[in-house]
Amino acid sequence: MDTYSRMSGYVQSTEAMEKYRLLYGNEEGVLTRQLSRYKRIVKMHRELYGDSDALYLLSAPGRAEIAGNHTDHQKGRVLAAAVNLDMICVASPRQDMLVRLKSDGYPMLEFSLDQLDPVEAERGTTTALIRGVAEGIQKNGRSIGGFDAVVSSDVLSGSGLSSSAAFEVLMCAIFDALFGSFSLDPVVRAQISQYAENHHFGKPSGLMDQMAASVGGLIGIDFKHDPPAIQPMRFGFAEKGYDMIVVNTRGSHDDLTEDYAAIRREMDAVAAFFGEPVLRRVRKDQLLQSIAELRAAVGDRAVLRALHFFAENDRVRRQCENIQNGDLDDFFRLIRESGDSSWRLLQNVHVPGAGQPMSLALALAADLLDGDGACRVHGGGFAGTTLNFVPKSKRQSFIERMESVFGADCCYPLDVRPVGPVLLHVEKD
Repeated sequence: MDTYSRMSGYVQSTEAMEKYRLLYGNEEGVLTRQLSRYKRIVKMHRELYGDSDALYLLSAPGRAEIAGNHTDHQKGRVLAAAVNLDMICVASPRQDMLVRLKSDGYPMLEFSLDQLDPVEAERGTTTALIRGVAEGIQKNGRSIGGFDAVVSSDVLSGSGLSSSAAFEVLMCAIFDALFGSFSLDPVVRAQISQYAENHHFGKPSGLMDQMAASVGGLIGIDFKHDPPAIQPMRFGFAEKGYDMIVVNTRGSHDDLTEDYAAIRREMDAVAAFFGEPVLRRVRKDQLLQSIAELRAAVGDRAVLRALHFFAENDRVRRQCENIQNGDLDDFFRLIRESGDSSWRLLQNVHVPGAGQPMSLALALAADLLDGDGACRVHGGGFAGTTLNFVPKSKRQSFIERMESVFGADCCYPLDVRPVGPVLLHVEKD
């Protein structure tokens, strides 16, 4: 029996089903759907690349930003979780430095890793992310090489669940599994992923997305120091009677890099006014005492965004305490407060002239929830998704209302995934 036959047998095995339950939960139909995904990518790999002496089966999660909107790039605090929407992959090593990768809905990528420096013409592309991860892996003293891979994703591009971070973390896992011992430290893996996105892809993101996808579970992260402090938390919203539902308003993040960059640039400008690199090094009272001079130097919006940072950073601290103490009432109150701050001060709920689907989704959610649970902008903002904590008694009516406005299957009920990227199985001759 060859490697493909054995891998096909594994993805249908009792052992595999237990791993699917860990990664995806036990909702009706989940195991059947995941089995179909895994069987399909094994079949696709053989059809595209032919026989292989070694096959690696991997998964890396998307993430949900629970609290801390645009605080990470200013060395602030966040509360984030890996979620049970993921990217899965079958990969096989090559003897040269060629990468061939086929993702659902995209043409085949084929390029060489013979040189790892950033390529200007590749900025904004998947190739740039892979090359950047390879460079980061090598800079950390680990081996790299070419590979053939098939990737299937449930983490929709532009949805706000950070498909880019899931992909970067998955690429780290591929290099680590195929050419190492699958032992890369989760924080280092996140830092390599961020490096690829910042320096090769050209998006000035913070580290929160990559950290949540790389570490797994529900975690508080304090970026004040390097490496950041990570606080794992054992908590399930479902156990408390709430579903965590992300609503995809069908607005894409794909053309919003400059809008994201402007938030960081303006917060940096406020910090620089006080001679500091980030707002975490500035006190709120310093800002309030210098409002007139700041307005002239950096503009009103930058000042408002800085005010958001100070309040949001403190909210995350209190929300981590809420989770530890089981105080959901105050936790949800702070979620609602955070959403209001993002709307008024941070101003990342919509882009002028591009419609306001996120504003509408938030207004509809607030009306239906009526103070029970909470809703807020999710992730980078401007388009994409909202995050909602919905009582189980209102789940069906919530989904029906959102689907009537934003279309079928716009709602993603999520669970916290307890682990980051995993190497599910290896088959070798």
